[in-house]
Amino acid sequence: MTAELKKLQEIVNQAKNIVFFGGAGVSTESGIPDFRSVDGLYSQSYKYPPETILSHEFFMDNTEEFYRFYRNKMLCPDARPNKAHIKLAELETAGKLKAVITQNIDGLHQMAGSKNVLELHGSVLRNYCMKCHQFYDVETIAEGEEVPKCSCGGTIKPDVVLYGEGLDSDVMNRSVAAITKADVLIIGGTSLAVYPAAGLINYYRGNHLVLINKSSTPMDAIANLAIDGKIGEVLGAIKL
Repeated sequence: MTAELKKLQEIVNQAKNIVFFGGAGVSTESGIPDFRSVDGLYSQSYKYPPETILSHEFFMDNTEEFYRFYRNKMLCPDARPNKAHIKLAELETAGKLKAVITQNIDGLHQMAGSKNVLELHGSVLRNYCMKCHQFYDVETIAEGEEVPKCSCGGTIKPDVVLYGEGLDSDVMNRSVAAITKADVLIIGGTSLAVYPAAGLINYYRGNHLVLINKSSTPMDAIANLAIDGKIGEVLGAIKL
């Protein structure tokens, strides 16, 4: 065990209220591509940039084109939880982890067994009619080829936060409350460059800020422990 992993183990052993805040890097080890890495969606070629396609305005004006991209790139039905998801669920079961705050929309934390998951950007698993608000599961979206329509005739929209849309205020408030109470905040798989989510770190008042990333972040200098590595391998090494 390296000195960094030994230090992380010591922090976890002493912790009573851990909160985890994660981004796309948590799911890349499950085969889900991120947006901003060298191999991410932003480096690929499409008729429109992904950031444009995944915007509220584009969804409203070019719904058919939105769904072509969305079904092809945003739905990953074969993805399964990796070591990071599994270890976080185990930490919650052990009573140490109180909340998972995620920027991901894939539902893998819940699939691994985590209960208190705060999804800042929504989830592909939830979809609703914009007219009557009837709920639809992800299979309804994945199986079709046209713009999905409700039985009432309304357009079905994924319950995900698109560019140009605000974050859910209740989820943000609960995230702030969880971070404020935490004695350990572990942040992993995120560049901490996307606001307002990245600003959540400012609410932390504890003594152990841990960053786990394959690349540096703007917050490395203030972290008590910064580990350069794959988050699945790092968290997977923690013993309970």
